[in-house]
Amino acid sequence: MLPDSVLIGLHRATHRSLQALVSAVGDLGLTGSEINVMANLAGGRVLSVRELARETGTRATTLTGVLDRLERRGYLVRKLDRADRRSFRITLTRSGRAVAGRVNDAVRSIEGKALAGVSSRQLAGFRAVVAALEEI
Repeated sequence: MLPDSVLIGLHRATHRSLQALVSAVGDLGLTGSEINVMANLAGGRVLSVRELARETGTRATTLTGVLDRLERRGYLVRKLDRADRRSFRITLTRSGRAVAGRVNDAVRSIEGKALAGVSSRQLAGFRAVVAALEEI
């Protein structure tokens, strides 16, 4: 085991953060993957499946099942992309926007509490490390 590994630490922090998010919006009955999608679509973002897969860090094939579940719940719709008829754009419905707003509020609250003692310089360093790891 590599207790001082940045990658293992990030993995551990990811799981703990996800547990906190699931707990914060537990009444919505969303899985971690569904929370991730809703957070990435919050604020009215309209993304293609490919863009959403990149933003969520999820393979497109895995994402399809998540989108199916959220669509069945009435939280989003997939519309054919006029510019690329082989692709779909993902749009939140009215109820989906409300759910995404709750998820977004939970993310901001958890981040605010967790990062209260972190300086802007430390946060910039963290973002640089995350950006480097995203290039793997």
